[in-house]
Amino acid sequence: MSLNAWGGRVHERLIPYLADTDPDVLCLQEMVSTPTADREWLIYRDHGIELPQRANLLQEVTAVLPSHQAFFCPAARGDLYDGDESFPSEWGLATFVRRTYPVIGQGQDFVHGEFSPDGWGDHPRSRNAHAVRLFDYETSSTITIAHMHGLRDPAGKGDTPARLVQARRFAELIDRTRRDTDRLVVCGDFNVLPGSVTFAALAELGLIDLITTRGFNDTRTSLYKKTPRFADYMLASANVPIRHFDVVREPEVSDHCALLLEVG
Repeated sequence: MSLNAWGGRVHERLIPYLADTDPDVLCLQEMVSTPTADREWLIYRDHGIELPQRANLLQEVTAVLPSHQAFFCPAARGDLYDGDESFPSEWGLATFVRRTYPVIGQGQDFVHGEFSPDGWGDHPRSRNAHAVRLFDYETSSTITIAHMHGLRDPAGKGDTPARLVQARRFAELIDRTRRDTDRLVVCGDFNVLPGSVTFAALAELGLIDLITTRGFNDTRTSLYKKTPRFADYMLASANVPIRHFDVVREPEVSDHCALLLEVG
């Protein structure tokens, strides 16, 4: 499963959904970790914008997935607020892997910018990616799963020089982690349109987009009020035995839909 968790803003539905679904591998973007905060909610502030954030979303998801290893990949460390009181908080990706699947390789890197330790940074802000290589004892096969959160550009989701670099860096990270015979699944909130150079870079790794090739034209929930409505993608190599793939419409646990892939 891949999902932009939206900072836990739909926490009351998100946590039970993840516990009930209990996916073998869970790739989450927009994760928050504020270990020094004793509040459940804090506020992110940026040039007049204020957004609620679940202060310790990472720890809450970890608690409802006790059978999983948690890998947290922060992209930046900045302040969240409760009134005038500030709390240093990390924000980034998290990957949860069921412990029955050994992690035999992994890679983590930035696809845009570098780690920002003293604030959220300038726009477009730093973004990272994480890849894990797993062994499946039941099928005696190896699968590499990678996800990223693509940069946000206020000008829109069209291709830019920065997005071209991002695509190349993501493909390079995947290629460093996988082996040629691996099954390969790549996912995340790419923040691009279907015709992006991102997909040309990933096609060189033998990946096929499951969103557009299966007729899905929307990966956002009713909580997202803008257009275009593409953001999230999942791709698979030809040797992945796909049993089922879906863009999950209900329940709405974010302004993004969860992407759920069942592999044979």
